[in-house]
Amino acid sequence: MDNVELLSIACMVLVLLLAIAFWRFLLCRRQLKQLYSSVSHSSDEPYLLNVSLESSPQSLSQVEEMVSQLKQQLHQAGFDKLTGLSNRLSMKQKLASMMPLKQGSLVLLDIYRFRYVNDLFGFSFGDELLKQIANRIEVDVHSSSAIARMNEDEFLIYFPDGITETELDTFIEYLQQPYSVFESPITVRVQVGHLGLERFHGDISTMLRRLDLALKKAKQLDRTIAHYELGDDAVQLREVSIINSLVKALQDGELYMVYQPKQNFQPLGCNQVEALMRWQHKTLGNISPAEFIPLAEYAGMIDLISQWVLDQVVIQQAKWRELGLELQVAVNLSTQDLKNQALIQEIEARLFKYQLPANALSIELTESKLMEDIDGAVLAINRLRSIGVDIAIDDFGTGHSSLAYLKYLPVDEVKIDQAFVEGLETDPQAKHIMDTSIRLAKGLGFKVTVEGVETEVVKQIIVQMGVDKIQGDVFAKPLTPAELEVKWPKLSSVI
Repeated sequence: MDNVELLSIACMVLVLLLAIAFWRFLLCRRQLKQLYSSVSHSSDEPYLLNVSLESSPQSLSQVEEMVSQLKQQLHQAGFDKLTGLSNRLSMKQKLASMMPLKQGSLVLLDIYRFRYVNDLFGFSFGDELLKQIANRIEVDVHSSSAIARMNEDEFLIYFPDGITETELDTFIEYLQQPYSVFESPITVRVQVGHLGLERFHGDISTMLRRLDLALKKAKQLDRTIAHYELGDDAVQLREVSIINSLVKALQDGELYMVYQPKQNFQPLGCNQVEALMRWQHKTLGNISPAEFIPLAEYAGMIDLISQWVLDQVVIQQAKWRELGLELQVAVNLSTQDLKNQALIQEIEARLFKYQLPANALSIELTESKLMEDIDGAVLAINRLRSIGVDIAIDDFGTGHSSLAYLKYLPVDEVKIDQAFVEGLETDPQAKHIMDTSIRLAKGLGFKVTVEGVETEVVKQIIVQMGVDKIQGDVFAKPLTPAELEVKWPKLSSVI
């Protein structure tokens, strides 16, 4: 073989090697783009990657290195760094790969008030507790199940063979057994939403939404376990409709105020009313404040409502003063309103505009909400009292572990919740609880009002216990401003 033939063969081999290399280069680039595209478009929760495609790789080794880096980051991004479990996006992709899911169960588990663990013991303590809870879940759940940490204190578990009520109770009991975190014992309470897929299967978004509804129901009803049921979707649609129509309802006059008088016994008569909201929705009919106020708080719209209520009250107060009706109006504010740094200035500006004294207003705050941030509440209450506004604790007796803090609250009045009125006519224990509550509050220097008094018999029992005021239909129902003006001469002189 001469030199020409050898050169020809060498050239052919070189061309072949170049062709193979070029083919591998194109293949790797294509793989890289597919990986990046899958990350960018497979979910509304994209991964955070450190690989950039802004500048094209110029060599095969660069492409292979970028593919390796991207695969490694994709693997890491599919897991929760703290617990090692799958994360939300990875779990959604796992479920999507199993579709259609028409058997088994989905369970969404929430650690009750976990944020208080972080607040009390610190984030390192909370992180260690989460790792131990995740480990228990992994140990107890069958290997064929899928587990993920969905957010700070929620875990999602897919049981392919389903889970019975008894099995779920046993699982929860196991998770609620004491933990030892940094040699400190601690127990947790968990709440669970359950979705049976044989009856309620669907696409991923629908199933997760229904699971959220089940957990939300468990929290609202203070249950350990709640199951998704037919009709739960309608509840959510109603809530969404209420939230979406709230602003327009304020603009269109669907919301309005009524005022319920309180009867004084020391001295006799009436000099205060409570402002109450009403909503006559065009399509949903009458909506109770007990329904739309929590939704407004959840949607971050409570400040809008509170500002509207304060406007309505001071405007009405000014009108009544022109008519010679000098009375105090109690207004319910959310504890979220107390976080508004401009609240004091806003109240003072309204009082100045309508030439009203500060004691024309009384602010009522719900006891159970105050206990969630007692220190912040005390600061805010002191600021309100500094301008002369009276403060009352509403629904007294419904808060948890609050008696120890009661003496530190700088308030003028407590309102005993109507739940304590039930059974007063026949139940000696109910009488003892009511009498003790009144004595306790008065012993701490507070005026006492009892809510929900509906009969004359109950009224006389409470009066003998030394209550200062009552509020309820036995004295007067909530009245429109016009109705109150007509009835005021009689109400204010009742003996």
